[in-house]
Amino acid sequence: MIPVSDAPRSRTFPFVNIALIIASIAVFVYELTLDPLHLDRFVRENGIVSAHLIDWLQYPSGLEEPASVFTAMFIHGGWFHLIGNMLFLWVFGDNVEDAFGHIRYLLFYLLSGIGAVALQVFVDQDAIIPMVGASGAIAGVLGAYAVLYPRATVAVLIPWLWFFGAFPVPAVLLIGIWFFMQLLNGIASLGADAVGVSAGVAFWAHVGGFLTGLVIVASVGRYARRRRRHPVRRRTFED
Repeated sequence: MIPVSDAPRSRTFPFVNIALIIASIAVFVYELTLDPLHLDRFVRENGIVSAHLIDWLQYPSGLEEPASVFTAMFIHGGWFHLIGNMLFLWVFGDNVEDAFGHIRYLLFYLLSGIGAVALQVFVDQDAIIPMVGASGAIAGVLGAYAVLYPRATVAVLIPWLWFFGAFPVPAVLLIGIWFFMQLLNGIASLGADAVGVSAGVAFWAHVGGFLTGLVIVASVGRYARRRRRHPVRRRTFED
């Protein structure tokens, strides 16, 4: 199921969410300008390599490895990777930003990404394949959305039923199924040679980001819900 829109409309313009989408697209356009050799070098230098990050944690030196936790969020491995992530962020991110506020939403997004990396690296400490993508941070957005908008509905397209148009689906159901699939695939991948990674997908990063989002909402959710119900009044000046 492919989400294309949701029922609740944000009251504020999602500056941060749009900026995150633009930044990801801009980085991907830059990737397209690189030849295969330089692209591989770019991904390895800016993506997350679990083994390198573990080594850095044991013997800290320089900022390249910890910086990759953030730079990797804006790198994508192909058109489908980029479009899928940006579509989910477009549909769900604006409402979460509306609930948290612009600056808090940015911090929330980055913290969700850190939580995603933490669990994936913990599960797969010896991996040498770079991990890239905004999926972990977006998973945190999905977790927050499910808690903040439990009654929301999402319009989804079903690939083999395009001609019927979009179907309304409860957001909690869609997000719940998505998380269950990530968890199931993550558990199934534990016996694989590349632990926690199956077919190039870091499922445990998705699980980690989602759980981080839930923890953050549990911590500050009361503020977010209050802000969602009672929007901040802006002072206006007249001549």
